[in-house]
Amino acid sequence: MAMNDALERMLHRAEVLMARIEAVLPQPLHAPDWQASVAFRYRKRSSGHGVLEPVRHVGSMSLDDLKEIDQQKEKIQRNTLQFLQGLPANNVLLTGARGTGKSSLVKACLNTYASQGLRLIEVDKQDMVDLPDIIDVVAARPEKFMVFCDDLSFDEGEPGYKALKSILDGTVAAATPNVLIYATSNRRHLLPEYMKDNLSYTHTEDGEVHPGEVIEEKISLSERFGLWVSFYPFSQDEYLHIVDQWLLSLGVTKDASEKAHPEALIWALERGSRSGRVAYQFARDFAGRQGRR
Repeated sequence: MAMNDALERMLHRAEVLMARIEAVLPQPLHAPDWQASVAFRYRKRSSGHGVLEPVRHVGSMSLDDLKEIDQQKEKIQRNTLQFLQGLPANNVLLTGARGTGKSSLVKACLNTYASQGLRLIEVDKQDMVDLPDIIDVVAARPEKFMVFCDDLSFDEGEPGYKALKSILDGTVAAATPNVLIYATSNRRHLLPEYMKDNLSYTHTEDGEVHPGEVIEEKISLSERFGLWVSFYPFSQDEYLHIVDQWLLSLGVTKDASEKAHPEALIWALERGSRSGRVAYQFARDFAGRQGRR
């Protein structure tokens, strides 16, 4: 009898130990409640488990809110509509000056086309190694998914670099017709570039210049995005136009908006940038001081 009790205690302890071990082992990625939101975030827990979390409060940015980037809007809208209609479309890399509307344009597209089945999954660059798992979870869904990585850039040797490169190359997992990757970056080539890299260039006898392996590797990831959309710093007039648009949306009258221009220019000068983000921040400050909500 005593031996049976000891055996039962040992089995119980073994079961508890196994449960603890299973809890810390990586688990398969499970689908979230797809009705909970139109946007989701992929997050890694401290245990190493990946989860797709619905974004409860999606920003209300619209395409009409974004000014002075009409050409960029046209390219992104066209590509996204092709994607939604089941036509050939490209993975997208949005590059250029900070605060010019790269991320806002992607989010505005989501708000515009969510009713047509567009969904967004935000993934941090360090979690790009899990892209195949994310694609497997959404592959059978009827919606169209933008896998969105904001401020994408890599340092030498980061594992996410090779994972993303493999996906963009067209592996079996990446062939899923309801997934595209939209990424923003301040670097066009996504990897740091150094003066010493120029030493790898070679010259032919007739004077042609050819990039070496180091340069080729650094531009190879960017080249795998089918559509490049470039953003540029705004002129003073473009910046003030964006200020006016944000002030108007916040309830500031046209006359008051025009009188705010000198303050808006000083605001930009202090921040060293005439960007859409700076214009939006000034508009919120000015409208708040005017008692606008």
